[in-house]
Amino acid sequence: MINSKKMRRIAVFTMLYLMMVGQANSQTMQKEKNKTMKTTEQTDHYTFQLSDKVVRQKVTFKNRYGISIAGDLYLPKNRGSEPLAALAISGPYGAVKEQSSGLYAQNMAERGFAALAFDPSYTGESGGEPRNVASPDINTEDFSAAVDYLGLQSSVNRNRIGIIGICGFAGMALNATAIDKRVKAVATTSMYDMSRVMAKGYYDKLTSEQRTQMLEQMSQQRWIDAEKGTSTPGPRILPEKLEGNEPQFVKDYFDYYRTPRGFHQNSLNSNGAWTATNALSFMNMPLLTYIKEISPRPMLLIAGENAHSRYFTEDAYKAAAEPKEIMIIPNAVHVDLYDKKDVIPFDKLETFFKEHLKVDKNGHAKKKTSAVSVESH
Repeated sequence: MINSKKMRRIAVFTMLYLMMVGQANSQTMQKEKNKTMKTTEQTDHYTFQLSDKVVRQKVTFKNRYGISIAGDLYLPKNRGSEPLAALAISGPYGAVKEQSSGLYAQNMAERGFAALAFDPSYTGESGGEPRNVASPDINTEDFSAAVDYLGLQSSVNRNRIGIIGICGFAGMALNATAIDKRVKAVATTSMYDMSRVMAKGYYDKLTSEQRTQMLEQMSQQRWIDAEKGTSTPGPRILPEKLEGNEPQFVKDYFDYYRTPRGFHQNSLNSNGAWTATNALSFMNMPLLTYIKEISPRPMLLIAGENAHSRYFTEDAYKAAAEPKEIMIIPNAVHVDLYDKKDVIPFDKLETFFKEHLKVDKNGHAKKKTSAVSVESH
């Protein structure tokens, strides 16, 4: 366990890091890169090799707000003629489809699913202005827009659609499942509740005075942005190099996003910053308010045993209604579930979705019965 003193130190160190509050001494970003989507040449790079068992297709679709969403649709090569069960996948927060979500989609396609990895609104190859901003509402909608797209494909059985949310998009995935009754099952890995961490800080250690100060700072920033007509970038999400005194989980992030292991030019976590006012809506709109309304549809929540973020998964599990299942991966840290195929429980994900995306003889999703809660170690 992390003691209270250490938790406070981590909270203070990382508060501004994840809250994306602009500071006078923030590192200056390349603004032109933040204003426009990246070129095809830059995005041809993937952080994993394309499997010879799948085909990958670039696709676009619009969400309910008219924003064009860019995705990669992965299909098994030997899929036959029957429509497939499908998965919409996104995350981590600040990542792009060429990173973890694409890896998940490819692995699930190898196991017989149609799997769509997509860039959230305002990031990667997806549309939306200004660039590099997130929204608890719009990013939740992005998942439903992905369900729209999947349900219109002849290769997909629209009654057999689930979603997977990774890291900060786990909270959005649960929120989307609560509101969108077309989603028949949901799984999350290395969950962050972005509204909670922005509103309350790590381990809920943000004081009311600190919260007020942050909101005051971002409120004043709005005057600056309004006057110049553009959004000001916040500080870099990850530094160019480590100083050595960072919390271990920041070092873990760096080891993925800032090294050849997971670096991608389009990823804000690799190469950029959110806007200085990005946290505003998250601080006032709790994502998991209606988590109980996911029931009677099943959820699977997965976290690493040693992940700094584990408490988000455990608290979501406690708040949710049956059927639900939690799986704790021994010895794993948060970032291990981004790309380590020997750690990510793809067998479990396959079993979970094949069980809960079944249909009856008329092609409709089977009714779920309440499941026994299980914790795996």
